[in-house]
Formats: sequence, structure tokens, C-alpha cells
Amino acid sequence: MSRRTPRPRPARPTPASCPCGLPAAYADCCGRLHRGQTRATTAEQLMRSRYSAFAVGDEAYLLRSWHPTTRPPGAGLDPGLRWVRLEILGTTEGSAFHTTGTVEFRAHYTQGGRAGSLHENSRFVRHDGAWVYLDGVTGD
Repeated sequence: MSRRTPRPRPARPTPASCPCGLPAAYADCCGRLHRGQTRATTAEQLMRSRYSAFAVGDEAYLLRSWHPTTRPPGAGLDPGLRWVRLEILGTTEGSAFHTTGTVEFRAHYTQGGRAGSLHENSRFVRHDGAWVYLDGVTGD
């Protein structure tokens, strides 16, 4: 009996402007990180690139940028959820000179025609020289 492997879901269409909110084209901003052409130099840049990965449906990048001790087997992308805007509310540490950092953000979405938002304070660490997402606390 042959085992069938699930087909990967196609990513959403590539946007022209970057979903992360910076005034740049996706291809020149977070797209470079998603394609592996460069690494995030700060925790905030990684946070923005992860938000963009959710927005474009890039599960592989989300999993690559997750710390191995907290990484789930899948990112659980919901095809009915559309991420529409990111607000960075604050950061601590997380620069090129740090090994840890936090980013507080609010991510706005629509699902089933209804607007919503996710408020999280995310923790990032350096792992093997690269910034990765460790975990986060959600709330209002």
C-alpha cells in the first residue's frame, strides 16, 4: 500500500508592497528573508518577516524561523484568515548587539467578513547566530 503525502497548500499571491508595513516592495523587504537571501538583523525585523509570512502563507519560513525547542509540527495557517495590518507597539533589546529581545505587536485580520486583532508580546532569541521566535504571550 502506498502512502500519500499531503500536497503543500499554494502560497497566497505575492503582494507588491510588503505586508509588514514598511514602505518597501515585498520582494525587496520581507521577501528577501523568506527566500533565504538574507537573515533578520533585529528581533523586530524577524517579527515583521514572520507577520509577512503569515500574510503570504509561507509556512516553511515560519517553521524555519521558530526556535527548535518550541516549534510545532506545523504553523496551522488558516486559509480563511487574511492578515491586513501590523502595528509594532514596542520593543526591548533585540538589536544586532543583543542575544534576546521582545516585540509587542497588534496584528489585524479579517475572517469571514469580520475584523479582529491579535495582541502579543513575543520573545526572540539568537539560535546558531540567527534570530528566531521563541514564544509569546497573547492578550488585550
